[in-house]
Amino acid sequence: MSRRSGVLEFAVLGLLHDAPMHGYELRKRLNVLLGSFRAFSYGTLYPCLKSLVAQGFLVEDNPDVEYVPATALNGKRSKIVYRLSAEGKQRFEELLADSGPDAWEDEHFGVRFAFFGQTDRAVRMRVLEGRRSRLEERLERMRSSISRTRERFDDYTLELQRHGLESVEREVRWLNELIETERATRTGRTGAENTQTSDGRGQEAGSSDPPRPPHDRPGRSGPER
Repeated sequence: MSRRSGVLEFAVLGLLHDAPMHGYELRKRLNVLLGSFRAFSYGTLYPCLKSLVAQGFLVEDNPDVEYVPATALNGKRSKIVYRLSAEGKQRFEELLADSGPDAWEDEHFGVRFAFFGQTDRAVRMRVLEGRRSRLEERLERMRSSISRTRERFDDYTLELQRHGLESVEREVRWLNELIETERATRTGRTGAENTQTSDGRGQEAGSSDPPRPPHDRPGRSGPER
């Protein structure tokens, strides 16, 4: 299984874990929740769904009382509703618990973060720290590259490289804030009172929910990709 199809499998199982839905609705949810999936077409999504059905992770339900075959004249087709099987729920839980290197990469991290509300706190911490470590390695390479090539490029190329560097530095700062918040919540340093989120709503101390991310989407900024 390719890395990209693995990301799609995780996202599909995660969305269907919330509620069954048909393919068109599922594709809309993917586009809204996971903006990086906008390039996915029906030609990509439906083979993934069929594969998950064949593996026993999804079950197809036809809610129509009567099936009307699609024709060029009536333009009708039956809507198949997809739902998780017991095996599918177990598969999603296994993927959710994975905190290995793939979860730190650009393409995976944004998707994993979208389901942090369903992820164990210890797994969240490992993913966040792994992502930070990966970006710190990238920062070191980028700084070294800029230092070596400064004399060979014009001002605009150097400015583009600096822009990419700043984007990664910004994400590292954001990850540091998330990690500190997770640690504070775990050790109870937030106290008994409710904390205030960025939109002014109270958040109960000790809650497993992570803080809201900033407007910059993780793992998608910077032209260095």
